[in-house]
Amino acid sequence: MNWEPWTGCYPLSDGCKYCYFYGPYAKRYGQNTIQKTDKFDWPVRTNTKGEYNIKGNKILATCFATDFFLPEADEWRHEAWAMIRQRPDLEFLILTKRIDRFEVSLPSDWGDGYDNVNLGCTVENQEMADYRLPLFLSYPIKRRFAACSPLLGSINLRPYLGGLEHVTVAGEAGREGRVCDYDWVLDIREQCVQAGITFWFKATGSRFQRDGEVQKVNPYQQGNLAKELDISVLNGKKLF
Repeated sequence: MNWEPWTGCYPLSDGCKYCYFYGPYAKRYGQNTIQKTDKFDWPVRTNTKGEYNIKGNKILATCFATDFFLPEADEWRHEAWAMIRQRPDLEFLILTKRIDRFEVSLPSDWGDGYDNVNLGCTVENQEMADYRLPLFLSYPIKRRFAACSPLLGSINLRPYLGGLEHVTVAGEAGREGRVCDYDWVLDIREQCVQAGITFWFKATGSRFQRDGEVQKVNPYQQGNLAKELDISVLNGKKLF
């Protein structure tokens, strides 16, 4: 289940070049005006009986079609945090490329984090891993994971894995998706195994290189192919 309190986005780093939502070949290309959606208050909406429309014990993927920490949303974020605090029975899954803006609009009662917030930091290459992850690990966050998505090269995550619960990997989707090499995926998997944390190979991307050959993968099969390779290490944990 997704919650998009606002919409619109614009490129920040190399991983944004062919964004499947706002890139040059996506339906939302050019929609870079950040504005509230009609579902802004969705987590706390109630029916005529006063009951929440969204029942408890669900995972709410938050701002997966935009970025929770966009500067244009700084004022709205206060309200978003308040709704998150009001629904401790929901898990809010937040993924961002703008982790350097984490402390902007942080609620005064945040402390060392809310129990129902699982925050993910996207790193697409070594440069972004070395910039974003030290910042990510320096902030007071109870639950955190890294998403190597789209994976654009080999990444050494070893210096940072001690502070993470989980790593997700996916290749780049879309018409111009760049190559994702299976060797890069397997290397990150081995790093996670050695560190004792969970690893999920979510999707191959559009161009998947294995054994020296690049395979073009149908958008609807990228997750299935990744699953068929059976390399995820979840240790009995529930997927997002």
